[in-house]
Amino acid sequence: MSIKYMLPRNLSRKLRMYLSFLPDELYIRLFYYTATGRVLNLKNPTLFSEKQQWMKLHDIHPEYKNYVDKLAVREQVKERIGDEYNFPLLGHWKTFDEIDFDKLPDAFVLKCNHDSGSTKVIRDKSKLSASDMAKLKKHFDYRVKQDYFYAGREYAYKGIEPCIMAQQLMVDEKHPDESIEDYKFYCFNGEPRIVLVATDRNTGVKCDFFDMDFNWLDMRSTHPNSDKNIQKPEKFEEMKKLAAKLSKGIKFVRIELYCINGRIYFGEYTFFAGGGLYLLNPIEWERRLGDWIDLEE
Repeated sequence: MSIKYMLPRNLSRKLRMYLSFLPDELYIRLFYYTATGRVLNLKNPTLFSEKQQWMKLHDIHPEYKNYVDKLAVREQVKERIGDEYNFPLLGHWKTFDEIDFDKLPDAFVLKCNHDSGSTKVIRDKSKLSASDMAKLKKHFDYRVKQDYFYAGREYAYKGIEPCIMAQQLMVDEKHPDESIEDYKFYCFNGEPRIVLVATDRNTGVKCDFFDMDFNWLDMRSTHPNSDKNIQKPEKFEEMKKLAAKLSKGIKFVRIELYCINGRIYFGEYTFFAGGGLYLLNPIEWERRLGDWIDLEE
């Protein structure tokens, strides 16, 4: 059974930190087996997930630190496609205690720049109780002390100087009570090949995969498919072009984009989808995406 089902997410993360003394390859082999039930083949990797683990050990690019750092990447986005695609930034601080909440709007998003999963959405700061603030402080005090590299041995995260960022909370004007869909483009050497559309984040995430003509694909990862008829976004062609520009020169990366109120926004770079630990189903997709990564280059 996968460790992500055996243990709560926070406990699983802590366990990974406790095992940080393990050498990279042994650690990666251990968590690949616990997550997939498969023995990792690093000598002749063929599956998408296997090649991602191989790249963690052998495809090292120190400059990728500026792509996964959510503060530094804003400059990369500005240079590659334009600053208008960045979410409005409200401020950033080294510690939670430095945040002046009086100067923030009623609604905003807090997140760390150096990790994944630390995001907190504040929809009305006037409703934050003393207990709520204490929980937020505990959450971010813990997060800023972590080196996210040790969670998945993704080299790009190693040694990023942590901070807490505040961004403007974006709301769909037509559907203000619904979660915003995000589009994760799987790009291989600068070519978007498939896109994952994540929906229903407020009630339970659903994930659907589409090709570059927006045809639905019989493909699943960790979340179930949506029962909705997902429509092609109005700016899908432009999103594809932006994903190609952002991923140029990179063997594999997942580019996250949003289309909100007729405007496109950049989300993040992900070099290892789900840490490379979640198998795609049916397994044929693991082989097909694996074929799209050329380790000989």
